[in-house]
Order: sequence, then structure tokens, then C-alpha cells
Amino acid sequence: MPSNDARTLLRTAVPSAAVGVLAVLVGAVLGGGEAALGALVGAALAIVFMGGGLVALQRTAKRLPQLFQAMGLLLYVLQLLLLFVFLAVFKGTELFDFKAFGFALLAVTLVWIAAQARAYMKAKILYVDDASAEADKSQKTGSSS
Repeated sequence: MPSNDARTLLRTAVPSAAVGVLAVLVGAVLGGGEAALGALVGAALAIVFMGGGLVALQRTAKRLPQLFQAMGLLLYVLQLLLLFVFLAVFKGTELFDFKAFGFALLAVTLVWIAAQARAYMKAKILYVDDASAEADKSQKTGSSS
């Protein structure tokens, strides 16, 4: 993973994990063990989904840049479908508190999106390919008369 990609992943995962820990603590204080477990599952699910999506998009951007936007849309639809499947499977469970799960999932996802936007704004990523500019200069040598 290139350094820009690793830096972006780190700058998004750390604040999200911190909010996840905070959600687990709040769940434990307000709702006990079931709420803490629900918050833990929600935070972990959000970090895994968003982190996996970021890695998949970065690899797509490197290999097939023309498919980047379509891959992003497909990825978000896939993430929503997987979340719906997860919710359908655990619909009637009493393993964890669903309210704490939902709030933690929402909070960690929002922090991830905000941190990712900030990381991209702060990143100094070159968008001009110097190699192609130098190739154009070498082809235009000679007199223009």
C-alpha cells in the first residue's frame, strides 16, 4: 500500500476507533453489557465495511482508474446490502442491544466520512503526470518556422 493510501487509512481509522471506544463506554454506562456489546459490534462493523471499501477503491484507482466512479457506487450499494443482510440475520436476537448497535454504527460511519474528507483535503496528492509532460516536450523539439 503506497504511503498516501496508508496515511489516509490511518487518518480515518484512528478517529473512528476512538469514537467506537467512546460508544462502547457510553453503552456500558447507560445500558450495561448488552448495550456495550451492541456498540462494539456496530463500531466494528462500520470500521470493517468502511476500511474494506477504502482499500478496494484505492486498488481500483491504481489498476483501473476509468472504473473508479462506477466501483465507488457499486461498493456503497454492496455495503448497504451487506448491512441489510446483517440486520435481517440478527433481527430477533437478544445477544446485543440494537439501539446501541445502531447509534454506534451511525456515529462511527459519520466520523469515518468526515475524517476521510479531511484526510483527502490535507493530502498533497499530485494530479499531473510529469512523465507525459516530459514526453510531449521531447516530441516538440526543433524549430517552429
